[in-house]
Amino acid sequence: MATALHNLSNYDANKVPSAADMHFGIVVSEWNENITGELLKGATSALIENGAKEENIFIEWVPGSFELTSGAKWMADNIKNLNAVICLGCVIRGDTPHFDYVCQGTTQGIVDLNLRYDQSFIFGLLTTDNLQQAEDRCGGKHGNKGTECAITAIKMVAMHNRLKGMIQ
Repeated sequence: MATALHNLSNYDANKVPSAADMHFGIVVSEWNENITGELLKGATSALIENGAKEENIFIEWVPGSFELTSGAKWMADNIKNLNAVICLGCVIRGDTPHFDYVCQGTTQGIVDLNLRYDQSFIFGLLTTDNLQQAEDRCGGKHGNKGTECAITAIKMVAMHNRLKGMIQ
């Protein structure tokens, strides 16, 4: 759904399971830190508002969005009981094809992690044409993508836990 039709920060709290027993990693890009820092605030606030304990939220910074995938993999490999990793970054289109390579590579990397691991890796990469679009999506007029990613992480962990319970 187009962001213009949906505020990223709006969700029905009654449809969000408790995150009290969940463990989350958040990997954040330093590039465009003015944007990604706000995404991080949105994500952590939403996790805590829905029951996650601060000590169960692990945050690591990586230099750029392309490094989100390796940072997320290392978190999943090294933090016990981690249920999901939220990947937060921002790439703003420039004058060269670099934008396309970073966006495609990061997207494919997160897809690959989701297929290889028994955890969810949440795609929180803003891919915008300009700074204003990024600002609008990190707490501006379109809400905060970080909030949306946190709610997605909680719901995916709950779904995974339900499905695992059905198999046993």
